[in-house]
Amino acid sequence: MVKVTVDGIEVEVPAGSNVLQACEAAGKEIPRFCYHERLSVAGNCRMCLVEIEKAPPKPFASCAYPVNDGMVVHTDSPMVRKARRGVMEFLLINHPLDCPICDQGGECDLQDQAVAYGTDRSRYEENKRAVKDKNLGPLVKTVMTRCIHCTRCIRFSTEVAGVPELGATARGESMEVGTYVEKALTSELSGNLIDICPVGALTSKPYAFVARPWELKKTDSVDVLDAVGANIRVDARGPEVLRILPRLNEDVNEEWLADKSRFSVDGLKRRRLDSCWVKRDGKLRKASWQEAFEAIAAKLAGLSGDRVGAVAGNLADAESMVALKDLMAALGSANLDCRQDGAALDASCRDFYNFNTSIAGIEEADALLIVGSNPRREAPLINARIRKRVLAGPFPVAGIGPEADLTYGVDWLGNAPAVLASLLDGTHPFAATLKAANKPMIIVGQGALARPDGAAVLAACWKLAAQTGMLGAEWHGFNVLHTAASRVGALDLGFVPGSKGKGLDAMLGGGVDLLWLLGADEFDTARIGAGTFVVYQGHHGDRGAARADVILPGAAYTEKNGTYVNTEGRVQRGQLAVYPPGEAREDWKILRAFSGFIDKPLPYDNLTAIRARLEQANPVFARTNVLPRFGCSDTAGPAGEPTALSGAPFRPFIENYYQTDPISRASPTMAECTETYMPTLRQAAE
Repeated sequence: MVKVTVDGIEVEVPAGSNVLQACEAAGKEIPRFCYHERLSVAGNCRMCLVEIEKAPPKPFASCAYPVNDGMVVHTDSPMVRKARRGVMEFLLINHPLDCPICDQGGECDLQDQAVAYGTDRSRYEENKRAVKDKNLGPLVKTVMTRCIHCTRCIRFSTEVAGVPELGATARGESMEVGTYVEKALTSELSGNLIDICPVGALTSKPYAFVARPWELKKTDSVDVLDAVGANIRVDARGPEVLRILPRLNEDVNEEWLADKSRFSVDGLKRRRLDSCWVKRDGKLRKASWQEAFEAIAAKLAGLSGDRVGAVAGNLADAESMVALKDLMAALGSANLDCRQDGAALDASCRDFYNFNTSIAGIEEADALLIVGSNPRREAPLINARIRKRVLAGPFPVAGIGPEADLTYGVDWLGNAPAVLASLLDGTHPFAATLKAANKPMIIVGQGALARPDGAAVLAACWKLAAQTGMLGAEWHGFNVLHTAASRVGALDLGFVPGSKGKGLDAMLGGGVDLLWLLGADEFDTARIGAGTFVVYQGHHGDRGAARADVILPGAAYTEKNGTYVNTEGRVQRGQLAVYPPGEAREDWKILRAFSGFIDKPLPYDNLTAIRARLEQANPVFARTNVLPRFGCSDTAGPAGEPTALSGAPFRPFIENYYQTDPISRASPTMAECTETYMPTLRQAAE
């Protein structure tokens, strides 16, 4: 540790820190534009100038100057104030005075610093330069005349996103930031450029001219469009959600957010179900809640429990799933499933279906094997964390599955499960790499599990983890990467077939007479038997609703207080930001009301009571927003024969990143992204 005195305050900071970090440790706010804690130091903007005693009598850029023991720093001396005002005058030479029409207005770093260090006049009389705007695709809008050349966007795209498509051309006053050739950004993290841009040069194209920040009601919540559980802030005006931004959580998403989670917000107000529908004479017709409940109750009359089944969708919250499970139990049914994709997940032990290393724990690992997964498409934030670990030092990464550009170097071992067999018997060279590592890890994707030999693949991966030292008391290197926000919570609740119960495949094709779909849209509804009565409870008119005999309008994740468990087993809670449209209601309340209608009332009437029921079902629901690190608790392994691997190659699990759920499929922005990017991606794959 190094002792530094900042404005008379003595602080200790780690050796190698810069002066700006020492000032922050002393509680002194240093203005900056180019410096960002998660990016390399550029030293471009010179706004962070400070004065240092016993150094040449000039201001120093604190972001690029390392601390020394005994250093004395002044952050508000006359020299510093004069220097910062001069820098601000330089920055505003070419910056247009268009704050009234700039979408960054009200949350702009340049505005804030201009108030503190700007003046009401400039000594420069030359005409301001103008820069042509760049077309970066359907998500990021550019007004490059506002650019102050901080290069944050360039460093983010290169270092964090791993897609070095942004750069600077020319020099001096002719310098311009943009893509070297006219093209759309191909990163799934491109929306973060908007957050890190300190001026209005990069803003949200779908959100352009929609609202001002002071008009919005801000609600902390959790993203559900993948299984990472990124912490988000939902900004709404009146009954409408207008934008979604990331919140800081070092253990989950740091301060980043994937593009689908950020920009599919416009899908929340399109193709919505806002009233009940009942099929009469082969056509769906609007109905009241009373009529909808009567239609379901009439079908249930005389049905035995084994002829009733339920499927939980990928966006379902834990409250609605436990209510549906309790309703099925009251009806005498054990026919439950949450695995719409048919993934062979073993719910008997949490270790078998969790991302046990944890997302933050990736940074501790020293070797990685990816099996049947494309983290860049399935979980861009986890992929960025892996890239961060790759950049930190030696970190061998190997993959089994279809080759893909993951933004970091991967040694692709092959595309057949036979590679797993050679790793198990030790004949493959990478087996030695895993054994030599202190903290190796394996990531098993849904593409490896949602296939006929999925149980064998899961068992083989667990056996490989045991052989290579991944399953210890202090380190757990076995990880399943989910793509559905509801999946881990559903498995924690035991939303799988009970004793003599039927899974999804057995319920289809006439296996049950009444099938209750809780937002379940990710399977081929044509497989449902022609005589099966389908109740669809959800918020969008998607695949499940198209097959339904009765539709019950539910609430989207921004419209209810819900509990979700992410892929690493972290229990988090989303908050109600706006109310559901029309007659739509929170899903667990619908189930509670129906249970009372058929004289089988569920034993909870409010949110507190149903959350107590969650804790009763599984104690993990009592532990919110924290994730204790555990070693391996079960070395026996999941059900499945490791040697029963087929010869069929692995296939990509997600073909189109931008449309994977009812919300993103209803989003015009995501449709435009699909049209822009998918032809290019297919061509690259071929």
